[in-house]
Amino acid sequence: MIEKITHKKKLYALIVRKSYLKMRGVNFFTDQNATQQFGYMRHKKNYYIKPHRHNKRKSKILLTTEVIIILDGILRVDFYNDKEKYLMSKKLFKNDIIMLSNGGHGFKVIKDVKMIEVKQGPYSLSMDKVKFDKVSEEKIKIRK
Repeated sequence: MIEKITHKKKLYALIVRKSYLKMRGVNFFTDQNATQQFGYMRHKKNYYIKPHRHNKRKSKILLTTEVIIILDGILRVDFYNDKEKYLMSKKLFKNDIIMLSNGGHGFKVIKDVKMIEVKQGPYSLSMDKVKFDKVSEEKIKIRK
């Protein structure tokens, strides 16, 4: 259900396949020390989540991470290292979730896609992102 994409012992992405939909209760997929965390909750009718608020606290974020939820379609994710060298690709399908945390990445829509993206803010396109050339299609290696 959970696939870790690593390169040289560094976590590049966490892919949660749609089988998570069968889980019950509260299930977080990320490490408790991750700068962005996500999980899945499933409860029966009349289950009560106690009201709560979150305390203000200062956090230092060194890298922007993003979570993408595939609502429909097929999306290919191409992974690159920090030096913009292509590593490999994975396909995401309806109800899959991915958290991208290190290295570079690009996307190709394989089948019309609807998706939600969540990332830390505030986000500055000019300060938080470096664009580079994509790998040629002949070099794509989709890892199962």
